[in-house]
Amino acid sequence: MRPAALGRASRYSQGRVFGISHPDRFRRCFSHEISQETCSSVAKLLQWKPTPDHVADNPPQVVINGFVRSVRSMKSIRFVALGDGSSLAPLQAIVDTKHAEGLTVGAAVRLSGAWVSSPGASQSHELHVSKVEVLGPSDAKTFPIQKKYQTPEFLRTLPHLRPRTPLNAALLRFRSDAIASLTQFFASRTFTQTHPPIITSSDCEGAGEVFTVTPATETADQANTDAKKDDSFFRSKKYLTVSGQLHLEALSQSVGNVWTLSPAFRAERSDTSRHLSEFYMLEAEMSFVDNLGAVMDLTEDMLRFLAKSLYETAAVKELLSRSSQSGSDLAPLDEVRRRWEGLMDPSWPRITYTEALGLLQKNAEMFTEKPTWGMNLQSEHEKFIAMSVGGGQKPVFVTDYPRDIKAFYMRPNQPTAEQPNATVECFDLLVPEVCEIAGGSMREHRLEPLQDAMKRHGILKPAMDVNGNVIPDADGNGPTSNLDWYVDLRRWGCPPHGGFGLGFDRLLCYLSGVQTIRDIVAFPRWVGRCDC
Repeated sequence: MRPAALGRASRYSQGRVFGISHPDRFRRCFSHEISQETCSSVAKLLQWKPTPDHVADNPPQVVINGFVRSVRSMKSIRFVALGDGSSLAPLQAIVDTKHAEGLTVGAAVRLSGAWVSSPGASQSHELHVSKVEVLGPSDAKTFPIQKKYQTPEFLRTLPHLRPRTPLNAALLRFRSDAIASLTQFFASRTFTQTHPPIITSSDCEGAGEVFTVTPATETADQANTDAKKDDSFFRSKKYLTVSGQLHLEALSQSVGNVWTLSPAFRAERSDTSRHLSEFYMLEAEMSFVDNLGAVMDLTEDMLRFLAKSLYETAAVKELLSRSSQSGSDLAPLDEVRRRWEGLMDPSWPRITYTEALGLLQKNAEMFTEKPTWGMNLQSEHEKFIAMSVGGGQKPVFVTDYPRDIKAFYMRPNQPTAEQPNATVECFDLLVPEVCEIAGGSMREHRLEPLQDAMKRHGILKPAMDVNGNVIPDADGNGPTSNLDWYVDLRRWGCPPHGGFGLGFDRLLCYLSGVQTIRDIVAFPRWVGRCDC
């Protein structure tokens, strides 16, 4: 069949299925003169269904690039499973033995041939190969990624090769789709995307779990000594950021509502399934906002939009219809589907910390750590709240935590008869199993209350020069800190504002069913491990 046998609309519509927007390109790809241009990804070729015009004796000719996943040898032919990261399922290619040289597991190849009906049940069509080009040879005897089952622990030792496995490729596509959806959401709300710095002068949370930045030419002893001298690289100690929030607050005073998706770093020696030393944080700041409800509404709207927009994407469909073999290390499918349904639910419960403590204390016998007012909620407490309040499906907002266990920048609530203890306007968002995935607050926008909070947390201290003399602040007296610039924001036109931060990798774990955060990140870093 020559292209002229197809009408213009038919040619164009079939071209769109292949991701080709121009009819001429479609003709080049499907004529008998096979182009070296790649006509499609494996995913789109597997989805394509021929029209009645594509008769069996004159099938379309295609060209496909990919990596050999497996080779099964018969007497005169080879069955080759080809993948390119676009699909969990491979493309089956039939290759004559005389053309099969170099077709080994892991090899990068370009295959040309006819796309014909397959007698097998697993794939409607298969590629009958007429030309093989081995673009990147592979030694199958030493290539470590084999078709057989390999544990997540083993694959973590090969972070440079792990993305080639079908599941990890699907997770990369899922991550990309999620970023695109979030960008669309914030653009629709007229938020400005920004890039806060990676190297900072302070520890945002004040927990001390930061990485210090020094030139590679300095020894540790020199770095510690030079931190007090003017000839050190930055003239004082600097750190990898744990959060972009403080800088986002400054930017929000310029253009209004802002957001970012940026890397964050934490030198936390927690060897758990929920912690990494390098991870991504989605953070947003809202300017001229008077109450915490608006910040929670934004968080809820964002996650609901994300879930609804991603639910019908190819990557999510694959993750939610995976085989038992490809998903044996993931959370059960029924549970993962409930997570998606919970995010798409039109309303999420909101309770105060005090109400949550009352619920926990009524069931105190269930917990190893007995709940008392003023303590941080432990993982077992958060799981219980997510199950009992959210029904094991809906996310739950817990608000108004005790002031003394939260960060210095959170705005305090006014004491009431019902709640005489000091609390702050903040929230944690809890989901089943994973627990906290987001947290936010109203920020203290008044100068004197902020300074009081910084003194209470030990952040605002007298600054000393190299001779041990106190360095006065901008007013000529009183204490200073490396957060003087942050305090300055309150001196000149600081409106009420609030925002939140969301652990992006934790969210992807929750929605994909991946059991540990180390397997959702392409190149994970945690205490004791930074392989490449």
